[in-house]
Amino acid sequence: MSIEQLAETAQAMVAPGKGIIAIDESTSTIGKRFDGVGIPNNEENRRAYRELLLTTPGLSDHISGAILFDETIRQSTKAGVPFAKYMAEQGILPGIKVDKGTHALAGFPGELVTEGLDGLRSRLEEYYKLGARFAKWRAVITIGEDMPSGTCIDVNAHALARYAALCQEQGLVPMVEPEVLMDGDHDIETCYEVTEVTLRGLFDALYSQNVMLEGTILKASMVLPGKDSDERADIDEVAEATLMCLKSSVPAILPGIVFLSGGQSDERSTAHLDAMNRLGPNPWPLSFSYGRAMQQAALKLWSQDLVNNVGKAQETVLARARDNGLAAQGKWKKR
Repeated sequence: MSIEQLAETAQAMVAPGKGIIAIDESTSTIGKRFDGVGIPNNEENRRAYRELLLTTPGLSDHISGAILFDETIRQSTKAGVPFAKYMAEQGILPGIKVDKGTHALAGFPGELVTEGLDGLRSRLEEYYKLGARFAKWRAVITIGEDMPSGTCIDVNAHALARYAALCQEQGLVPMVEPEVLMDGDHDIETCYEVTEVTLRGLFDALYSQNVMLEGTILKASMVLPGKDSDERADIDEVAEATLMCLKSSVPAILPGIVFLSGGQSDERSTAHLDAMNRLGPNPWPLSFSYGRAMQQAALKLWSQDLVNNVGKAQETVLARARDNGLAAQGKWKKR
């Protein structure tokens, strides 16, 4: 796969007014979401739920791609069409989560490192054959007393860069996600500092491992006070801090940045994205890669009647996609 093709895919992922829906929850994570609304966590329910999301009429007007879990990329619609094929026919790029989750970082209590590099090359090769055109790897940075350590940032940046280089070798656009967690009582300044150091470490590692930035997408967390902080930051303050942090640490050659919602409410994550785009023009398109903030309302509705509420649930998915698509252009209006 040439760099031109990778760059083309990356640009399509952040096409104007479009973003990514993240439906890559692991079996245990989706189980927790299902438990919360009383849905049994079995393979058929997981398949039916993903089908509901992916077959939402009009979804491709606002959604450029979807991140899938390993189980999902091997599943099909009720009519027997593999999800990846169905998505490609609708003009939605299939993506795949390839990391193996976070584990305790030995020697650094309270800090995490993402695993999954072993055997990754052959997994990526298979995912490409299954129809994936981009991949995702999430690293987690925790803010706390004497955290994060430089070691934690370094090992996660190194792993993200190794993963990204392997993706590009196999023709997949890497989405690199160094999430600075909202957990904690830190203020917005602390989040800014940690996010800046994390992003600089990431791009240093990507450069040193010859990752082609024009064929890479950043999935970033916003600069926010910790969720247990007494400090409340308004929409514009978050937007300004996040933009300043990105401008000081992310090269302009990157095709685009998509944000994670990271525990924010549905509306808040949309408002923040909208505010950042209103403050533009920015060096890169700023869009979304939301999971829970795209699905929560739909899951609640569907749980009330798995057979008859599919259409209603899909309407809420489309409404969230439309709102976020408008926010990606700075054109969203609060209803």
